[in-house]
Amino acid sequence: MSTNDLSDRVLPGERILWSGRPAQGVLFTGRDALLIPFSLVWGGFAVFWETKVLTQPNVTPLFALWGVPFVLIALYLVAGRFVLDAWIRSGMDYAVTNQRILISRSGPFGKFTAVSLDRLPDASISESAGGRGTIRFGEPAPLWGRRNGFASWTPSLDPTPQFIGIEDARNVFDQIQRASRGGA
Repeated sequence: MSTNDLSDRVLPGERILWSGRPAQGVLFTGRDALLIPFSLVWGGFAVFWETKVLTQPNVTPLFALWGVPFVLIALYLVAGRFVLDAWIRSGMDYAVTNQRILISRSGPFGKFTAVSLDRLPDASISESAGGRGTIRFGEPAPLWGRRNGFASWTPSLDPTPQFIGIEDARNVFDQIQRASRGGA
C-alpha cells in the first residue's frame, strides 16, 4: 500500500487505510460479452455501407459522406473505447480512509469523487481468479440509453463510483465493510 496523489485530499482527523490504482492497459469487463459482438456487427455494416456507396458511379458528395459518422462510431466501439478507457485509467487514483472513499481522475475527463462511509450505497465486488477485481458503489450505468451516452461502454467514465480492476479486491472490499461499520 502506498499513499498516492490523494494524500492532499485527506481531511483533518482522517487517515488512509488503503490506496491504489486501477489495472493498466486494455481491460475487458463482463459487459464486453455483449458489447464486442454488437460493435463488430455495427462496424461491419458501417464499413460495408460506406464501401458500397463509394464504389457506385456518380455518387453525390452528401450521400458519400452520410456513412462517415457511422464508420467513426464503429471505430470507437470496436477499438477506440478500449484505448480511451486505458488512457483515462492511467490517470486514476483510489483511496479508502477511515471516513470516505476517494476517487481521483486527471486529464481532460478530470473528476474527484468522495463518498462518505456513513452514506455509502450498496457495494458489490466482481473478482477474477487472480484476485484482481472491481468494487462498485451503487448501481452501474444502464447499458443502453441516453442518460450517460457512451459511459457504460467506457468503464472509467461510468458515473457510478468504482474501484476498477484493483489488486487484492476482496481484502479492500472487506476493509471498506469494516470501516463503514466503524471498525477501521
